[in-house]
Amino acid sequence: MELFLHVVHVLAVLTIIGLVLLQQGKGADAGAAFGGGNSAGLFGASGSANFLSRATAIAATVFFCTSLALTFISNRSARSAGVVESAPVQTVPATPDAPAPASEVPR
Repeated sequence: MELFLHVVHVLAVLTIIGLVLLQQGKGADAGAAFGGGNSAGLFGASGSANFLSRATAIAATVFFCTSLALTFISNRSARSAGVVESAPVQTVPATPDAPAPASEVPR
Protein backbone atom coordinates (compact mmCIF):
# COMPACT_ATOMS: atom_id res chain seq x y z
CA MET A 1 0.00 0.00 0.00
CA GLU A 2 2.78 2.38 0.90
CA LEU A 3 4.64 1.68 -2.34
CA PHE A 4 1.45 2.35 -4.33
CA LEU A 5 1.00 5.69 -2.54
CA HIS A 6 4.59 6.64 -3.27
CA VAL A 7 4.12 5.90 -6.97
CA VAL A 8 0.86 7.89 -7.14
CA HIS A 9 2.53 10.72 -5.21
CA VAL A 10 5.44 10.96 -7.65
CA LEU A 11 3.10 10.78 -10.64
CA ALA A 12 0.99 13.60 -9.17
CA VAL A 13 4.10 15.73 -8.69
CA LEU A 14 5.25 15.18 -12.25
CA THR A 15 1.75 15.90 -13.55
CA ILE A 16 1.59 19.18 -11.61
CA ILE A 17 5.00 20.23 -12.94
CA GLY A 18 3.98 19.47 -16.52
CA LEU A 19 0.62 21.20 -16.25
CA VAL A 20 2.07 24.32 -14.69
CA LEU A 21 4.69 24.55 -17.43
CA LEU A 22 2.01 24.18 -20.11
CA GLN A 23 -0.11 27.03 -18.79
CA GLN A 24 0.29 30.52 -20.18
CA GLY A 25 1.14 33.46 -17.99
CA LYS A 26 -1.16 36.44 -17.51
CA GLY A 27 0.82 38.55 -20.00
CA ALA A 28 0.79 35.93 -22.76
CA ASP A 29 -2.21 37.47 -24.55
CA ALA A 30 -0.38 40.77 -25.04
CA GLY A 31 2.52 38.93 -26.68
CA ALA A 32 0.14 37.04 -28.95
CA ALA A 33 -1.32 40.34 -30.19
CA PHE A 34 2.06 41.27 -31.71
CA GLY A 35 2.46 38.04 -33.65
CA GLY A 36 3.58 35.81 -30.80
CA GLY A 37 1.53 32.84 -31.93
CA ASN A 38 -1.94 31.41 -32.15
CA SER A 39 -3.84 32.10 -28.92
CA ALA A 40 -6.85 29.97 -29.96
CA GLY A 41 -4.97 26.81 -30.83
CA LEU A 42 -5.91 23.36 -29.66
CA PHE A 43 -8.55 24.03 -26.96
CA GLY A 44 -10.17 27.22 -28.30
CA ALA A 45 -9.89 30.75 -26.96
CA SER A 46 -10.44 29.98 -23.28
CA GLY A 47 -10.73 26.20 -23.27
CA SER A 48 -7.04 25.71 -22.65
CA ALA A 49 -7.10 27.73 -19.45
CA ASN A 50 -10.15 25.91 -18.10
CA PHE A 51 -8.87 22.43 -18.95
CA LEU A 52 -5.36 23.01 -17.64
CA SER A 53 -6.49 24.76 -14.46
CA ARG A 54 -9.00 21.98 -13.66
CA ALA A 55 -6.42 19.29 -14.37
CA THR A 56 -3.93 21.11 -12.14
CA ALA A 57 -6.50 21.35 -9.35
CA ILE A 58 -7.25 17.62 -9.60
CA ALA A 59 -3.54 16.73 -9.57
CA ALA A 60 -2.97 19.03 -6.58
CA THR A 61 -5.84 17.37 -4.71
CA VAL A 62 -4.35 13.93 -5.39
CA PHE A 63 -0.95 15.24 -4.23
CA PHE A 64 -2.37 16.58 -0.95
CA CYS A 65 -4.33 13.38 -0.27
CA THR A 66 -1.31 11.16 -0.88
CA SER A 67 0.82 13.46 1.29
CA LEU A 68 -1.62 13.11 4.18
CA ALA A 69 -1.92 9.35 3.71
CA LEU A 70 1.86 8.89 3.66
CA THR A 71 2.16 11.05 6.78
CA PHE A 72 -0.38 8.95 8.67
CA ILE A 73 1.29 5.72 7.57
CA SER A 74 4.70 7.02 8.59
CA ASN A 75 3.40 8.20 11.96
CA ARG A 76 1.72 4.85 12.64
CA SER A 77 4.84 2.84 11.77
CA ALA A 78 7.01 5.11 13.94
CA ARG A 79 4.77 4.51 16.94
CA SER A 80 4.80 0.75 16.50
CA ALA A 81 8.60 0.74 16.19
CA GLY A 82 8.99 2.67 19.43
CA VAL A 83 11.05 5.46 17.94
CA VAL A 84 9.21 8.14 19.88
CA GLU A 85 9.77 6.55 23.28
CA SER A 86 12.65 7.90 25.33
CA ALA A 87 14.99 6.00 27.61
CA PRO A 88 14.49 6.43 31.36
CA VAL A 89 16.77 8.97 32.97
CA GLN A 90 19.08 7.53 35.59
CA THR A 91 20.05 9.77 38.48
CA VAL A 92 22.77 9.19 41.01
CA PRO A 93 21.67 10.00 44.55
CA ALA A 94 23.85 12.54 46.31
CA THR A 95 25.64 11.29 49.41
CA PRO A 96 26.18 13.59 52.37
CA ASP A 97 29.96 12.96 52.31
CA ALA A 98 30.48 13.96 48.66
CA PRO A 99 31.21 17.63 47.95
CA ALA A 100 28.54 19.52 46.02
CA PRO A 101 29.25 20.33 42.38
CA ALA A 102 30.46 23.85 41.61
CA SER A 103 27.14 24.80 40.09
CA GLU A 104 25.28 24.01 43.33
CA VAL A 105 27.65 25.73 45.80
CA PRO A 106 25.85 28.63 47.51
CA ARG A 107 27.54 32.02 47.19
